[in-house]
Amino acid sequence: MDPEAIRRCMSFGFSDKKSKSAIGRYGNGFKTSTMRLGADVIVFSRHLGNRRLTQSIGLLSYTYLSLTGLDRIVVPMVDYEYNVSTSTFEPLHPYGQEHFQSNISIFLQWSPYSSELELMKQFDDMGSHGTKVIVYNLWFTDDGNLEFDLQSDPEDIRLEGSSIVEKVGSRMSVSEEHIGNQYRYSLRVYLSILYLQIPQNFCIMLRGKVVQHHNIAQDLKFPEFILYKPQTGGTKEGEVMTTIGFLKEAPHVSIHGFNIYHKNRLVLPFWPVVSYTSNRGRGVVGVLEANFVEPIHNKQDFERTSLFQKLEYRLKEMTWEYWDYHCGLIGYHVTRKTRVPTSSSETPCGGPNITRDQPLIMSRSSNLVPDPVFDISPGSPAENTQSSSRHHGIKGMQDDFLLALGRVRRQAREGSNAASAGHSVEIQHATYTVKSANREAVVMENKKLRAKCLQHKKTEQELRYKLSNLRSKLEEAQKGYVRMFSELQSLELGKPDNAGV
Repeated sequence: MDPEAIRRCMSFGFSDKKSKSAIGRYGNGFKTSTMRLGADVIVFSRHLGNRRLTQSIGLLSYTYLSLTGLDRIVVPMVDYEYNVSTSTFEPLHPYGQEHFQSNISIFLQWSPYSSELELMKQFDDMGSHGTKVIVYNLWFTDDGNLEFDLQSDPEDIRLEGSSIVEKVGSRMSVSEEHIGNQYRYSLRVYLSILYLQIPQNFCIMLRGKVVQHHNIAQDLKFPEFILYKPQTGGTKEGEVMTTIGFLKEAPHVSIHGFNIYHKNRLVLPFWPVVSYTSNRGRGVVGVLEANFVEPIHNKQDFERTSLFQKLEYRLKEMTWEYWDYHCGLIGYHVTRKTRVPTSSSETPCGGPNITRDQPLIMSRSSNLVPDPVFDISPGSPAENTQSSSRHHGIKGMQDDFLLALGRVRRQAREGSNAASAGHSVEIQHATYTVKSANREAVVMENKKLRAKCLQHKKTEQELRYKLSNLRSKLEEAQKGYVRMFSELQSLELGKPDNAGV
């Protein structure tokens, strides 16, 4: 960061406006996050741009503010600029030399460093650009222990006491060790799912070891891709492709919910949109990027707007529909829930209008009775194993229909309730035809969406390749600039002194 950027980062009252690339609305979250971790933080940042190399130091200290009794928030900062002629970083005095020296004295008194030379050494491993954030005086719990466990795992930072909860018994259960639970206690696990996609030249280091990126969508079996088009007042707000499926460990895990990202950053991990009873919804997990809703200031939830309420309602429907159609694939008994037709243009919670057909099937032992459709997505491997639990299935529906049709015709010939029976058969036949047509349309739409997904993935790979090449060229150009800058500096130093000529 240059001197202006570090002041925007550390000062209070600054707010970046909405943009397509920014994750949040009210700033960058630096003050909220660092003050949550510890009482004090010191920042070192170096910036190279417009042929100008600068470095800055800033201090945000709760200890300093509280012990000095200040009635306002003071964030001391100092800046330096590289001087080519002297090959040194020289202080900048935008507010005067006295102000600069006063801030340096505050650093030396309230930071872990006792001299200006020690402060400057923090830039030695930074290169031409970079930022180093050091949080100290970490917070303690009411019991006098650090809030964070730095001892249990030398490669991780965990919440204090989490290891005791996890290791009750000889070994951890599948649910306890799953990422859907571990992200609550482990910083390494949380960082691994924090971003939906990671650039090739970007990595997160935690305690000296790279954090491996984890794509939750790749943990799903029997996945489906559902396109959701949110609308407000008849205006489409965007398109969201939702990946939904069972966790690979299902049915042995009791984890469910949606992982909702906003501009590539995770906001709601494993958000349980349904409270399942009788295991309905168990193990169903989804992943989506919802850029049409706004996160709150700490990026841990979304603002409860009408758009978000519609999204919540739609995700509930997705969960229940997916479970009802696919629970047989993981060994659960398929219970066919009756679907009530919906004719209103808006659902009670403001959700989209979804029309559901309820086929009517003539039972072998009774009159017309409703029976919802059980559907399996194309290519599901469990179509053979769950046939006994599916009742009759599509073939059974056809057999029942023909049997019922023959029975009604016999009743018609006998003159018994001919009119009413004939009317019922017409309803059954029409509904069955409409349902078949709807299924064909859904299959075709699913194929189109899969083709679009493949095309988007191909385009993404091409763009990533181009981006990688451009970054490589940029790095080469920057190295060339630094090299020429050094050569120029050497030439400047090697010039003879002509002052006395």
